[in-house]
Amino acid sequence: MVISCDHSFDSDCSITSTFGSRYVRKSLPRFRMPENSIPKDAAYQIINDELMLDGNPRLNLASFVTTWMEPECDKLMMASINKNYVDMDEYPITTELQNRCVNMIAHLFNCPLGESETAVGVGTVGSSEAIMLAGLAFKRKWQNKRKAEGKPYDKPNIVTGANVQVCWEKFARYFEVELKEVKLRRDYYVMDPEKAVDLVDENTICIAAILGSTLNGEFEDVKLLNDLLLEKNKKTGWETPIHVDAASGGFIAPFLYPDLEWDFRLPLVKSINVSGHKYGLVYAGIGWVVWRNKEDLPDELIFHINYLGADQPTFTLNFSKGSSQIIAQYYQLIRLGFEGYKNIMENCQENAMVLKDGLVSTGRFDIVSKDNGVPLLAFSLKDHSRHTEFEVSDYLRRFGWIVPAYSMPADAEDVTVLRVVIREDFSCTLAERLVNDIIKVLNELDSLPPTVLLENGDMDKCQAVIRQWKRFMISRKYDKAPPLPPPTKLNVIC
Repeated sequence: MVISCDHSFDSDCSITSTFGSRYVRKSLPRFRMPENSIPKDAAYQIINDELMLDGNPRLNLASFVTTWMEPECDKLMMASINKNYVDMDEYPITTELQNRCVNMIAHLFNCPLGESETAVGVGTVGSSEAIMLAGLAFKRKWQNKRKAEGKPYDKPNIVTGANVQVCWEKFARYFEVELKEVKLRRDYYVMDPEKAVDLVDENTICIAAILGSTLNGEFEDVKLLNDLLLEKNKKTGWETPIHVDAASGGFIAPFLYPDLEWDFRLPLVKSINVSGHKYGLVYAGIGWVVWRNKEDLPDELIFHINYLGADQPTFTLNFSKGSSQIIAQYYQLIRLGFEGYKNIMENCQENAMVLKDGLVSTGRFDIVSKDNGVPLLAFSLKDHSRHTEFEVSDYLRRFGWIVPAYSMPADAEDVTVLRVVIREDFSCTLAERLVNDIIKVLNELDSLPPTVLLENGDMDKCQAVIRQWKRFMISRKYDKAPPLPPPTKLNVIC
């Protein structure tokens, strides 16, 4: 028999297998390495049983990250999972595939390369590392220029919108750069180019524009930003550049909006990052950053090592990392080609419109996202007098859906939205099913008493709500409807 133990969260004796009597006789400690080995079948079963409680990645509509790839690519990834990418001398073909990916992406972003010129860029562990590297390049180049001019170089800043992803805040804090944010406003949830340029001063290392805001998928107007900044640079003599955070939109805009000028066609755009694990269609763990030319990446940031073999230049925050995602990215680029990516992005956009039409048909939501941008839907309740977006999000989990609810940043904190990201594996059928489940949730929430916020422990109001609930329950009894639970802290806060 399995030895019984306390299964509370704080207990160190709580991990057992569903089939423990078949595989093991003792429970495993939770936070300490067990003293003895266990059979491989038991280890597999124990872990597999716990993982069953995770959400279904295909129904995780909060994430931009790819959750499905072709079996052939899965095989390639598993075959290379034991390769350490950083060992370039030992795995030269993997290095060659990375360089091919960098050049393909650079050409996709209209990098001004000569016929025999190779692109400057690197594969990273997601766009977070890519942004750190791009930010460091801007900071170091700005510092070198200030030193040469005999000016102070200890107070660099970067201008962004308040809608930027948290990795920009991390960069600013980790590398001691002031973050100057352009505040949002109701019905305008991206960075205003005019306000951004107004914030630029002699200490600004760059303006970061977002091609595909995490909040609502909208593309910022990089072309207008470039034109306004050109004028300011001409007047001031500064050389403030632009970085484009195309984590979400970099693999969308070239295929859906080829005439949109946001990339290296604009002279002030000096570097671009993109997430291969988002609409680059690769599993989590791969990003890319590409520079306009060699002059935009200071040489002193590049390290040269030879203890793994031949001389190897490296510019990364991470050192050891797997080769699988790089190989998977190359597979997707040559497997799909321009035509394949275009078909997938168009299909995602069409499914987003199916979902939008379904949500609009309910008459209960305002659509906050734009039709042109990342294929996602951001939407909010028209009526907040009874229930909130957070409750809708919570109830949808009962159907397996993970749909995030969140408040907008300053100065639009009063706006709360739900967001659904449309990935390649989100079909038209799933879109229709989601709309049906949202309608079920709304009907269920409508049957509940409205949410009431009571401050300062007002017991009279609390008692009034409870009496209202009792009357509501009596009416449901006569209607032969199933009983409802009494008011909880979700309904009454006393």
